[in-house]
Amino acid sequence: MDDHPVDPGTVGRPATENKETIVGRKAELKRLFRTVDNASASERVLVLSGDAGLGKSALLESAMRWAGESGVRVLRAEGSESEATLLYSGLHQLLRPVVGAVDQLPERQRAALSDAFGTGPAEGAPDLMLIGAALLGLLSDLADRQPLLLVIDDAQWIDRASLDALAFAVRRLDAEPVTLLVGVRTGDPLPALDRHWPTLALAPLAAAAAGRLLDHQPGSPTGRARDQVLDQAGGNPLALVELARASTSPGSDPTGPLPLTGQLERIFAARLTELPESTRRSLLLLAAMDTADAAAFAAGGLPGAEDTAWLPAERSGLVRRTSRAIRFGHPLMRSAVYHAASLDARRAAHRALADLLGDAPDRRAWHLAAAAPGTDADVAAALEQTADRARRRGGYAAAAQALQRAADLAPDRAESARLLVAAAGTAVFTGELAWVDELTTAARERTDDATLLVTAALHVSRLTTLTTRHTLAFSRLTHTARQWAATDPDAALDMLASAAVVRFYSGEDTQRQEIARVLARLPRDERSAWRRAWVRTVSDPAGSRAELTTRLPQLIADAEHRPERLTTLAIMAWLLDETPRAVSAFDTAFDRWQVHGRLPEGLGGAAAWAYVEYGRWEQAREACAQITASASTIGLDHAVACAAAVDAAVLALQGEAAEARSRAAEALALIDPLESRSVAVYVRRALGTAYGADGAYETAYDQLRLAFTAEGDPVHYHASYPALAELAAAAVRTGHRDEACSIVERSARRLGDGASPRLRALISRARALLADPEDAEPCFREALADPVFEHWPFERAQTLLDFAEWLRRRRRIAEARPLLTSALEVFQRLGARPWVERAQAESRAAGIDVAASTPDALAGLSPQQQQIIRLAARGLTNREIGEKLFLSPRTVSSHLYRSFPKLGITARSQLRDLVEGTLVATAGNQE
Repeated sequence: MDDHPVDPGTVGRPATENKETIVGRKAELKRLFRTVDNASASERVLVLSGDAGLGKSALLESAMRWAGESGVRVLRAEGSESEATLLYSGLHQLLRPVVGAVDQLPERQRAALSDAFGTGPAEGAPDLMLIGAALLGLLSDLADRQPLLLVIDDAQWIDRASLDALAFAVRRLDAEPVTLLVGVRTGDPLPALDRHWPTLALAPLAAAAAGRLLDHQPGSPTGRARDQVLDQAGGNPLALVELARASTSPGSDPTGPLPLTGQLERIFAARLTELPESTRRSLLLLAAMDTADAAAFAAGGLPGAEDTAWLPAERSGLVRRTSRAIRFGHPLMRSAVYHAASLDARRAAHRALADLLGDAPDRRAWHLAAAAPGTDADVAAALEQTADRARRRGGYAAAAQALQRAADLAPDRAESARLLVAAAGTAVFTGELAWVDELTTAARERTDDATLLVTAALHVSRLTTLTTRHTLAFSRLTHTARQWAATDPDAALDMLASAAVVRFYSGEDTQRQEIARVLARLPRDERSAWRRAWVRTVSDPAGSRAELTTRLPQLIADAEHRPERLTTLAIMAWLLDETPRAVSAFDTAFDRWQVHGRLPEGLGGAAAWAYVEYGRWEQAREACAQITASASTIGLDHAVACAAAVDAAVLALQGEAAEARSRAAEALALIDPLESRSVAVYVRRALGTAYGADGAYETAYDQLRLAFTAEGDPVHYHASYPALAELAAAAVRTGHRDEACSIVERSARRLGDGASPRLRALISRARALLADPEDAEPCFREALADPVFEHWPFERAQTLLDFAEWLRRRRRIAEARPLLTSALEVFQRLGARPWVERAQAESRAAGIDVAASTPDALAGLSPQQQQIIRLAARGLTNREIGEKLFLSPRTVSSHLYRSFPKLGITARSQLRDLVEGTLVATAGNQE
């Protein structure tokens, strides 16, 4: 028999004496138990999906009991419709049993969680990732004491901010014995949760199992009634139980035309007629309130869990009672009770609850909204204040919901439109384009105020820029810009600025022409000069490079105290290959940027690429971690893909070819290569580097060749050109010299005078590699002639190494040696292991005693371990390192523990000398 006895009570609470039986779910239980047992293995998350009544909660409770019996600590949160708009209510419910452990967190993390729960001052903008890092640290601390199981039931009703924080933390629990089980209704999307998490979909019970479950019910029906129940239930366990119960009630008819959930709600509602009026009133209040209202519920003189007023409802099967709490037996029972009441009765229940919640203004505002018979300016104002508090605490979804409801209640249409536009601006930060569209469409229906309509459209454009639907986004943005060119040129220019970002992502050349046409229609004035410069730079950096680079220093100086503007100008500097200026501006902007958890929209990966090019690879990977953490929280796949592409490039340069290929695959899985040519080219460059580092030159050439069209033109007008030298290097090893020559010269002609010194140096290196041996020297010397090339240390070191190899083969050993020494120093400093090995081999062939030099002690570690070691050497604690890299302290500790034997040390105190010794031995690093 596949029957499993289940206690329906909540773990940690006194259980009722009733027992339920799980039938027909042996495989599902086995999967759940295996996930709980393997908390330290790869599958630490399992999403349990299914329709209402299929038994998700019963299965999760069985898993919780299994965990408890195995010595696992269980924390649980259960979503409810009434709490879906209450910021961090799900997280607060989950952590309520361990609230004391929050006090053990470092001050910044403790303050972040206090702000999230509304118990802190919430001064200034929220640091959303710090909240996630605080949760990560807390769960890691708890798991240090005993394995931990987190259970989120009815996750479709858990507030978005809580899901965001939980997903952020769980993705980073690498070394901790922590398991997450999530129950969610089929068809309810959970945008905060990782789409790649394994899902166990519950199907209806098979016929035999459904029959056995029906046999377990008291007074199980027989004959035609039994067939009728089995047919109507369709394998739904809750339906089987409740239809069987209804079939034995006098005068009941469990069949009918309603959908199954409607039939069940009708059955539950029918039971209310048999209950005393006081019990029905208490049930309605229970249905109308959220779990956080419980204290006020009791304080207001309403029946407590121990009150006998609940006995009739308990006997009817509508509620379950413990010594501390009353819970509906199923969410459908709550819905049935609530909707069976008249509209006036529901409003009265919400008014009663609002009267009890004077010290909880946010919950009070929502109850007042539910009690409002029509428009109400005071309640709308209260909801706007709730939205403001939610926004300050980082709850953008909750804030947007409050503003949307406030707009419904605002008596004045203009005020309603203003609130909808504000809601759209806030909803941008949820990443849900459809919702932003819905809000702005509603605003347009309520006002013809040009300023409001422009603001609404700009909100949509901000989010559209960050989606992966670049063709659609560009069309919408430029269409609006054309419409406003004459009536509101400032707004049109803002639209065009967003369109330029989309043009960069897509790489579609016809979009450059469209941007130029619209830009020509807009009037010029000094106030908009920097935005025009932005549009031109992003859409066509080589087109007016000389003019733009001349203006850039003054633009940056004018923005010195405006971090958001400074970041925009840093991106422009990067696009123009003014990398030192870009890095300096990024550093300054980030030091002053108050919202550390969220980079400005558009081209956020530019900072990471600038750090890569400048030789600050560790900082580049930190930027990738930040971008990934922020963008994945709000479902911005394109930004996540950009960060993964940069990360893949750094890993490839460090010789971590397998990891690089894995990250590249992640990036490609998130985008359409024809819609996101920039990311596609970045990935091909990373893969070409990875395969080349492994000596697989034919595959490397194939990957790099994909950065150019079949005719030899760049696939992307900015991302493709830096691949030219590496394409040439792979071509000479694989017999593709002629094709590569054609591509290099075609690119050089396209760039013309717009080529930056960096690109001119790379093209000269490519020509040197592809030239006949006797003709290569002038090209090598041309590549190294401009001292500005030193600002791209890795690319210059590659050129030095290539030239040294050419010199040595011509037996010009004395000339080759200093070039080899310089190249080797750079490769060692950067941790570019394949190039270190190649430069060492070439140095030995040139008679240089490289064995006597101090090797890079960190070369044997993974890139992440190297990051951790370098931060630890600077004196950062495990928790500080984890906060910086978005890892748990336990994960940091695990990496340190595995790294020490490889480094030949036994104590943390030795790290500084070891790392500084490495850096001294590879002197010549760039500040």
